[in-house]
Amino acid sequence: MMTFSRLSNYFDRLDQTASRNEITRILADLFQKTSDHEIDLVCYLSLGRLVPLYEPLEFQLAEKMVVRVIASAFHEEVRTVQKTYKRIGDLGAVAEKFKVKNSKFKVQKLTVTEVYRRLRNIAEESGEGSQQRKVDGLARLLKDLDSLSGKYVVRIVLGRLRLGFSDATILDALSFMRLKSKELRPQIEKAYLVRTDIGAIAKLFKSQGLRGLRGITASLGVPIMPALCQRLKSADEMINKMGKVVVEPKYDGQRVQIHYRKLKTPRRWAGRQNSKLKGDEWQVRAFTRNLEEVSLMFPELSSIGKQIQARDVILDSEAVGFDSTTGKILPFQEIITRKRKHAVSAAAKKVPLRFFVFDILYHNGRSLLSVPLHEREKLLEQSIRGETVLVKAKRIVTDIPQVLRDYHRQELEAGLEGVVVKRLSDPYIPGRRGWSWVKFKEAEESAAGLSDTLDCVVMGYYKGRGKRTAFGLGGFLVGVRKGEQYVSISKIGTGLTDVQWREMKMRIKHQESREKPKAYAQVHKTLVPDVWIEPSLVTEIAADNITRSPVHSAGLALRFPRLVRFRDDKLPSQATTIREVKRISSLQ
Repeated sequence: MMTFSRLSNYFDRLDQTASRNEITRILADLFQKTSDHEIDLVCYLSLGRLVPLYEPLEFQLAEKMVVRVIASAFHEEVRTVQKTYKRIGDLGAVAEKFKVKNSKFKVQKLTVTEVYRRLRNIAEESGEGSQQRKVDGLARLLKDLDSLSGKYVVRIVLGRLRLGFSDATILDALSFMRLKSKELRPQIEKAYLVRTDIGAIAKLFKSQGLRGLRGITASLGVPIMPALCQRLKSADEMINKMGKVVVEPKYDGQRVQIHYRKLKTPRRWAGRQNSKLKGDEWQVRAFTRNLEEVSLMFPELSSIGKQIQARDVILDSEAVGFDSTTGKILPFQEIITRKRKHAVSAAAKKVPLRFFVFDILYHNGRSLLSVPLHEREKLLEQSIRGETVLVKAKRIVTDIPQVLRDYHRQELEAGLEGVVVKRLSDPYIPGRRGWSWVKFKEAEESAAGLSDTLDCVVMGYYKGRGKRTAFGLGGFLVGVRKGEQYVSISKIGTGLTDVQWREMKMRIKHQESREKPKAYAQVHKTLVPDVWIEPSLVTEIAADNITRSPVHSAGLALRFPRLVRFRDDKLPSQATTIREVKRISSLQ
């Protein structure tokens, strides 16, 4: 069994390493030395989590509470800890400093499993007095740990571990653990895209190798990585490359994967807000494209049992707001206003939703991922009755470019974004691979503007001048993905309303960093922001075109960029890649 102290030493090595290849080697060495029984916990902890992304378990301890924890653990005044934190800027380093100062506290040789168990108990505390129990439990744990371990425990609790890698690097490292190369990555990733639990994948691979991953299939309650669209330039190219296709409207909504099963005794809708719900206590679970469970956001789903003609299903859908009086579809931002901590029921009355269902991935205990689209469509047709909350997306089938163009134009005139074109005979392919699904958006066959928007990560901001001093910022730097790093592609200072400037500042104020985050590639000295932001906020950016750039680390820049909206439904790891930017550039 590995001690948590040893794991913390690995964390320290990773924290001080910038090279992606070296991070992969360190992780591979760590996994090699970790037992089959602990590797899942090591994966979660190294990502600053306790559970897979789709499980809603959080510590819910703010900075002020952790200051109290450190003061309690090391018998210090709260104001002393606050003063030290203000000077250092990292509560993990503050905990480390006070542990070194108070060396009289005996250090326990706790295993990874024991520390994980205690952290999970802290996170699961609920009910009256739970905050104080969390403080007391974390204080006891810090007292028992060595100084370096305490530093990383505090960062995990605050969601600020940030060792500079994500699930993708872990997939590389698992391959490297076996072959000293990334040769096995595609096969490991194929399993991960279906069962999006990096700990479970690592545990199976560590104990059974690829043989253990071959049996992985779709499972109720575990989100499948959604299929995503590629880009082609024209209707002619789409038909030439894809043959006979299904064409569906492209809605301006939120992608939602719905998991439903009939229960013998239906339970009152709870939206999985309690992390202690047992596995047999849920009837509907909903997940966004970034794997976050959002069941509580969509109370409408509590009634879909009346529509579903199956024992259990997994449905791929788009949640779209509509005006109940006119029936008109409402903008995406109307849906995104539904937050866990907000009055969801009030929002649901104000902006009712319909879920346009366009695919079925699981039906009566059977995974449908390998089933051709035209067969999945037949099952979908049989599985949903009526059009109340769930609505079957309309579609046409064609292999004629002009028919595709006409349908695309018809959907634009109806106020939609365009269409999605899908190869009729293809299986469901999680993630973005191949030419199975293709976007056909407004400017696709037009010379004006780019053929698509870009999803960019906010890397930092510039302090406002004049009127914008009231907003706290006057411009911001955005980047796109290159591997697991982010490279700058645009500086944006116009096109935002006063409300958007204020909202931007509110969203990033807790993500400010004194130094350039590890995940960012080198930024040219003329572009260095006044304040760095940890990769957390994704924004959708439109632009007139893409040009070559000698200063942006992407090697490209956006001309006349403008903010379209904030993409709360996307993780930074789902931002547009440099490869996709080049593809969009080629379509200009």
